[in-house]
Amino acid sequence: MELILWRHAEAEPGEPDASRELTPKGQRHAARMGAWLDRKLPPACRILVSPATRCIQTVEALGRRYEVVEALSTESSAEAIIGACGWPEHRQPALIVGHQPLLGQVASMVLCGDKQDWRIRKAGVFWIEHKEADGVPYIRLVAGPDVIGKLR
Repeated sequence: MELILWRHAEAEPGEPDASRELTPKGQRHAARMGAWLDRKLPPACRILVSPATRCIQTVEALGRRYEVVEALSTESSAEAIIGACGWPEHRQPALIVGHQPLLGQVASMVLCGDKQDWRIRKAGVFWIEHKEADGVPYIRLVAGPDVIGKLR
C-alpha cells in the first residue's frame, strides 16, 4: 500500500478554525503540488480529506474526486487516521489531506511504531510505501511545494 500524506497549504488566521481559507500563496502552492500529484498518483488512489475548508480547498487543486472524512479533522488522532485509510492492509493507495501535527504523527507511527511530532511543511507531501513481500515501510518521497516543480 502507498500512503501519501499531504498537508494543507497556507491558510488565513482566524476563527472558527475549521472555516479558515487558503491565502493567495496557499492557493499557488496547492495548485503546484496538486498538478504534480495528479501526474504521479496511482490511478486507483483513494483521496480522503479533512472537513476543514483549507483542506478541501487544497485537495480541489488536484482536480480529482475525493471523500471528506471526519476522522481526518483537527480533533482526530493519528491512530484514527491510520484506521480510516486502512494502513497497511488496504489494496488501494490512499492520499490523506490533513493537518499538523497529526500527519507528522501518522508518518512517525507508520515508519517507527512510535508517535512523534514530525513536521511536514505546509502544502508538503510525505509519501510512504509498504511492500507485502518484506513488510517494511519505506519513505518514497518527502517534498515541499518549492521543490516539486524541479521533480519531473
